[in-house]
Amino acid sequence: MKTKLTLILLAMVTMCMTVNAQKNGASAPEASKVLIAYFSATGTTAGVANKIANVTGGKLYRILPETDYSRADLNWNNKQSRSSVEMNDPKVRPTLKDKNVNAADYDVVFLGYPIWWDKAPRIINTFIEAYDWKGKRIIPFATSGGSSIRNSVKELKENYPDLTWEEGRLLNGADESSIRKWTAQFGF
Repeated sequence: MKTKLTLILLAMVTMCMTVNAQKNGASAPEASKVLIAYFSATGTTAGVANKIANVTGGKLYRILPETDYSRADLNWNNKQSRSSVEMNDPKVRPTLKDKNVNAADYDVVFLGYPIWWDKAPRIINTFIEAYDWKGKRIIPFATSGGSSIRNSVKELKENYPDLTWEEGRLLNGADESSIRKWTAQFGF
């Protein structure tokens, strides 16, 4: 009798664990359907993007400008620097080096960038406008020397209201553990 009871309990526990595993697996996006697209002028955002890829299993894609930004281009104290000129004109769209992303392959896009002048750099607009992201979940993330991500995400949502935006997060100095906690809310 004890053996039968033990076997029944063991079978029930196994069934519960199997159902729970299937349930959890069904809600998580497939890693092959996740894109981590990022622009990084100095390497800081690239480091965070790599950690998100490690946690989610998604594919990394570096958003590259046709012409790299030099140190002088990034001098925000110089009103004539390339980044200052671009950020002062909302219509500027820096040219992408390549456009080899097949948006149809992805369901979730983590979109990363440094904060420039409390906004996403204009090349992020170029990237968004280069593809059809309708029906995709877009999850912004950023790095910054002093700004929050709030205004940049607000502007992206206003400029592209037809896209499905999730709450963005500033990930300065984030480790894989904190990224894992953050991405868990999106099913990872």
